[in-house]
Amino acid sequence: MDLAAALARARSSQRPGPDTPAGPAVRAWPGPSRPIPEAGPGDLDLRALLRLSLAASDDSGRLRPTPSAGALHPVDTELVVGAGCSLPPGRYGYDPLRHRVHRLGREPDGTPPGVTAELSVTVRRTASHYGHRAWPLLLLDTGHAAASLHLAARASGAGNPDVRLDGLTASPLATVRIPPPGPQAAAHRPDGAPHPQSPTSAPTPEELLARRSIPPPLPGTPPPDVLRAVLAVAAQSGGDDLRWCAAVGAPRPGLVGPTADGTALRRLATGEARPTLAGWAAGQAWIADAGAVLLAHGCPDDSGAPHIRRAHLRAGFAVHLAHVTARRHGLAARPIGSWQCADLGAALGATPGRDWVVHGLALGTRHADEENTT
Repeated sequence: MDLAAALARARSSQRPGPDTPAGPAVRAWPGPSRPIPEAGPGDLDLRALLRLSLAASDDSGRLRPTPSAGALHPVDTELVVGAGCSLPPGRYGYDPLRHRVHRLGREPDGTPPGVTAELSVTVRRTASHYGHRAWPLLLLDTGHAAASLHLAARASGAGNPDVRLDGLTASPLATVRIPPPGPQAAAHRPDGAPHPQSPTSAPTPEELLARRSIPPPLPGTPPPDVLRAVLAVAAQSGGDDLRWCAAVGAPRPGLVGPTADGTALRRLATGEARPTLAGWAAGQAWIADAGAVLLAHGCPDDSGAPHIRRAHLRAGFAVHLAHVTARRHGLAARPIGSWQCADLGAALGATPGRDWVVHGLALGTRHADEENTT
């Protein structure tokens, strides 16, 4: 599969065809399923980790702690389990609908203590609705899943996770290694990107289970200090392939971005950008009235497959952390993954094809108590 050609087509104005069957919501893992045991003293609690990150909480399988385009959830998870876990060492396939696992075989020689989650995708699930626009969404969803595991590790008291989003392999697309609790758990950073600086304290399990994409409308411009905090988290966790800004409305509509040290906002452009963003985002008119729209941009036309994968994986990861940060500041938020003709650089007078919108996060000041779930 030519990923560069697939991305170019996804970015075009061509519309997807009629929906096709999505197929099973879970990969057909071989063999019988088994429950995840309770964790013993000092063990990594895989039951809690997966419940807080990937498990479905409704019979349809659509409602999960991590967002997904169209609630189609294409990400599949294999677990490579070492010592110090609530499951015996081995390789397992995870069933998020039943919160159970299928043993696939032995763990590789040299498997470290803890668990490594290997994330891949079933393309058909997302392509069933989005057609040729599926591939960037598949990569963004994988980045969100990696961030969800990262946060669940912090909430469940596990060791600091090692998140790999380098884009070098097509399968798995990403891995998250989580050590057991204890002194052997050294701090890691996702692919050399600065370690996420917010939330400043570990999230609670209740906080993670409650995070949801808020349905529109999302009115109300966030206060500058809150918008700065959300942008800072995105910029600090998104790696070097992306840049970040936000489109804001009245009283001073335009684009703003973080200063180099992340301590303030600077104005990048003046004028109302949100209606244009609404047109670029599959014509979702409500975006024109959102309080602000956070944007990850970059990934030029001449990017190779590793760059494309890396930029989109990191965008999903960073937007997920920014979403949690926004919620902590009392904002309503909704990720925006589908973008067409969204050449932000060209719109600002730069060379076309060098600076595309990769991902977005709509923000509003409507109180979280008003939310519904998607």
